[in-house]
Amino acid sequence: MFITFEGPDGCGKSTQIALLADRLLERGYTLFRTREPGGTEIGEKIREVLHDLRNTAMSPRAEILLYSASRAQLVEQMIRPALERGEIVLCDRFFDSTYAYQGYGHGLDIAVLRAITEFATGGLKPNLTIYLECDPEEGLRRRQKDQAAEWNRLDEMELSFHRRVHDGYRTLIDAEPERWVKIDGMRSIEAVHTQIQSIVAERLASRERTK
Repeated sequence: MFITFEGPDGCGKSTQIALLADRLLERGYTLFRTREPGGTEIGEKIREVLHDLRNTAMSPRAEILLYSASRAQLVEQMIRPALERGEIVLCDRFFDSTYAYQGYGHGLDIAVLRAITEFATGGLKPNLTIYLECDPEEGLRRRQKDQAAEWNRLDEMELSFHRRVHDGYRTLIDAEPERWVKIDGMRSIEAVHTQIQSIVAERLASRERTK
């Protein structure tokens, strides 16, 4: 099963992925946990370029191609092999971030982004995407307070950009409600984790019944 986590920066994705991973391991599942951009040696180098605060001259078109290059490497080198081994894959962001940030945020053509994404992933789609709903301004405040968080080039974008991203996610969710589960990320860490754990357990049980 391929599970991705999406949401505005500061919504708590990394925390919730770690908690879910621990819970699944306790239940005896084998899993692979990764992130975008990154997840491979090549991808991590691309991540450094994408997130470097000094790279203010980077164009949105260059941005999407770099994200897609990292994604292509991650899918071929890590995600597909893990799925073929029967593992659960947990990924912090995937192609939906491209549509939200580069598409709705920067205004690039969504149809073009979908074509690039199809090529980069070979058509791979998540079985479940968990979206942590969070006000963009609050999310950025959380990021600034968290000394361990990586404040990157996209975080530096104006608030209007982050609001477009937020609205873009809503459009994506409305288009594929069967794949997405929206969760209020403003609640306590424990409450969010309990809801995520319940949803994932239900989906896993459903898949196992249909085998």
